[in-house]
Amino acid sequence: MLVGAGIMSATLAALLRRLEPDWTITVIERLDAVGAESSGPWNNAGTGHSALCELNYTPQRADGSIDITKAVAINEQFQVTRQFWAYAAETGIVTDVRAFLHPIPHASFVHGAAGVDYLRRRRDALAHNPLFAGTEFIDDADEFARRLPFMATHRDFSEPVALNWAADGTDVDFGALAKQLIGYAVRNGTTTRFGHEVRGLSRRSDGGWTLNIRNRRTGERDKLEARFVFVGAGGDALPLLQKSGIREVRGFAGFPIGGRFLRSANPALTAAHHAKVYGVPAPGAPPLGALHLDQRFVNGKPWLVFGPYAGWSPKFLKHGHFSDLARSIKPHNAVSMLGVGATELTLLNYLLGQLRLSKADRVRALREFAPSARDSDWELTIAGQRVQVIRRDNRRGGVLEFSTTLVGDADGSIIGLLGGSPGASTAVPIMLDVLQRCFGHRYQSWLPTLKEMVPSLGAQLSGEPALYEEVRSWSAKALQLGVAS
Repeated sequence: MLVGAGIMSATLAALLRRLEPDWTITVIERLDAVGAESSGPWNNAGTGHSALCELNYTPQRADGSIDITKAVAINEQFQVTRQFWAYAAETGIVTDVRAFLHPIPHASFVHGAAGVDYLRRRRDALAHNPLFAGTEFIDDADEFARRLPFMATHRDFSEPVALNWAADGTDVDFGALAKQLIGYAVRNGTTTRFGHEVRGLSRRSDGGWTLNIRNRRTGERDKLEARFVFVGAGGDALPLLQKSGIREVRGFAGFPIGGRFLRSANPALTAAHHAKVYGVPAPGAPPLGALHLDQRFVNGKPWLVFGPYAGWSPKFLKHGHFSDLARSIKPHNAVSMLGVGATELTLLNYLLGQLRLSKADRVRALREFAPSARDSDWELTIAGQRVQVIRRDNRRGGVLEFSTTLVGDADGSIIGLLGGSPGASTAVPIMLDVLQRCFGHRYQSWLPTLKEMVPSLGAQLSGEPALYEEVRSWSAKALQLGVAS
């Protein structure tokens, strides 16, 4: 039983259907469509996060050196995802690559002498790793203007600016991809129940689970039984795991953060900005709060999107309930919540400041990227909710984490995914972890098939340049990713 029809459950459904064609698999989704929550194209950045441009993944150490450890780890994970997509394209699991994937350069953007110096050292630190060897350092005004005309218009180049430019980036519509993966699973025997939500879970005497289901349209209730449950319900994963009663979820809490973006479909603008350009996170902003100006493709149409600006709601889902946060607080996680409340005052002040922003304030922030931006070209759109993980910490009571984590019962009969980033871009390695943790007795027998899906499985591509080049070239061809420039 897979709870939620977003990119995580869709990926797991496709993997399991390929590995075990005869298994009975059911996907339960509370909304009436696939990928209508966090996986929807307007509910996430669609960056295809491979750490090519996100500066929070390459922090500066106290001695001035650049730490690339996290960037390399995330890129390795994305390469696993990209290989599975290539396999899916070659074998008909996905039938329309261009519906969900476009080649888009990824760039990091800084201004000021200190920022330019950091970006030069960042490129130098990454240059020796094959995953980042193609990253360019650009500080010439004419070259900046050639690559990013919209950002160059009306810019005063007397202030130093620089880019790290990675041509091998992508824009991903994870909702469109989820639809194709679920479609493949359904064509091969998977059952879907849309408009149904899980209201409770209880363990059976044989170790399996009974799920109490409610039809949201009719109110009708039902019970479904499963030997294995994956909770891929986005922000709703924490409450559902709490309802299961597994001890592993004790101490975990969640903090919801919303997002808002400016967007424009003005053809003159979309023709003048062909990149995803990430800046430096503002003081106090969470790692996922770095402003970026992106070209996106949604339903085949190009857009420019700028943000995120933080929003806040106690809902755990965009289409959730205002009581979600309150109902998630339990005796076992109250200390975790209080600990974070005492230690994250900077974040809380940042969020309060973001909530006070007017449209004029938001466009002023946009003009730091694109000085010629006009208010009339842009509209505000509300993105999805992300429930950040709060984990118990013996010293501080609780610690807030901007990452994803799997939480499941020791017997492997139930597991769920908490957190929000990098999330969708690393769906395949996360689901491979689910398979290994929950089906360890079968995993070895699955390995030959899994290595067809992910040829580099088990290898570190950053240490094997020849293998990386082989799988990169193969996946680029299968996914129609001629390197953008």
